[in-house]
Amino acid sequence: MKLLKLVFVGALALGISSTGALANADKGQKLFVKKLKEECGMTGAKVAGKHTQAQWEKIGNGAGLEKEIKTICPKVGDIDDKFLEHYYDFFYKFASDSGNVPSC
Repeated sequence: MKLLKLVFVGALALGISSTGALANADKGQKLFVKKLKEECGMTGAKVAGKHTQAQWEKIGNGAGLEKEIKTICPKVGDIDDKFLEHYYDFFYKFASDSGNVPSC
């Protein structure tokens, strides 16, 4: 019975911690349109299509992603760190090899 409780508590803790940290590709798309599209001078589809999903994974969703955004879009100014995970999910979901096409 103790083992069952321990397993349940562990599963519950894992579930809570992982759902709280989820980013959102749809939110990333909205943020891209609102905050980056004009300065970038291209659609989100073109930016996301610059790399495959594996390449976006390698870039990651931290400082590497911010650097890559500024490389692709040199006119982009400061990027709020709290949005990076959403941008990453958007770029990953609509990467060149994903088969997905965003509406922006």
